[in-house]
Amino acid sequence: MIEAEHLTKRYGNHLAVDDLSFTVGEGQIYGFLGPNGAGKSTTMNIMTGYIAPTSGEVRINGHSILDEPEEARKCIGYLPEIPPLYPDMTVKEYLVFAAGLKKIPRKSAPDMIADLMETTGITDMQNRLIRNLSKGYRQRTGLAQALLGYPPVIILDEPMVGLDPRQIIEIRDLIRSLGRKHTVILSSHILSEISAVCDHIMIISHGKLVASDTPENLPLLMAGTNTLQLTVRTDEQTLRSILNAQDAVLSYTLEPSSENGAWDAVIRSETDSDLREALFFGCAKQNAAILNMQLSRMSLEDIFLELTEDETKTEGGDENGSHLS
Repeated sequence: MIEAEHLTKRYGNHLAVDDLSFTVGEGQIYGFLGPNGAGKSTTMNIMTGYIAPTSGEVRINGHSILDEPEEARKCIGYLPEIPPLYPDMTVKEYLVFAAGLKKIPRKSAPDMIADLMETTGITDMQNRLIRNLSKGYRQRTGLAQALLGYPPVIILDEPMVGLDPRQIIEIRDLIRSLGRKHTVILSSHILSEISAVCDHIMIISHGKLVASDTPENLPLLMAGTNTLQLTVRTDEQTLRSILNAQDAVLSYTLEPSSENGAWDAVIRSETDSDLREALFFGCAKQNAAILNMQLSRMSLEDIFLELTEDETKTEGGDENGSHLS
């Protein structure tokens, strides 16, 4: 569906996108994550033909965005972070205007506009001025514009920015419904929404793709170690002797527990080991009662922060890292 090969974009001495390559398959919702300045919007603008790369190529359905721009753009619907709306137009006037810009035949435009207003839930707003719409309805109007022509690929740049919780839920449900008919690429800083909506997640850092996988597999790629949280009713030395006897333990920290006469331990071990059974028998031999044992997995937030740590510290630039898949 989309093939990006060795994309590079320079603005003077600033490297916004650094030899970026990825493939987007058909019929899925892709999440595109990265801190401010990571190169997400630049990459999206290259994919949609708004700006040209310094080097590299993007193909949409086999059409090069540089050599066949008109054919490639017909395959894409784009909603930028700030929707290109005209506040003095009504919703319907705006969509008729946008349909004309996209060269949609006049005979088919009215039915298409009516269908897309129904799809995006703005039929009741069609005669209202855009300036009088809420932020949520403006986003829906911009999305209806992106869907004109029924393109197979929909690219959404931060579609949930500035929305209240109810509007976020509504837009999330709408994006899910679009995923049944379109390939969707979604950029967002709301990590929980990316995890809830997307089938596949790509994380960009310093202009490079540093991770690409499903929300379920990313923690496995990132883990490197398992983390086990343990609360045991015993003294510190006994707990240390139990942990030191386990070869798979890489490191651990101890501190007094809020439970009377107990200690809390955070244990890091190798990914291919499961310490729970061994620790159970080890504690049983020492008459140490286990009050809590919980195996932890990295959250999407943990993964995002670890992969983009250098960039989030500097609050800018474009990121660096190694592609994990």
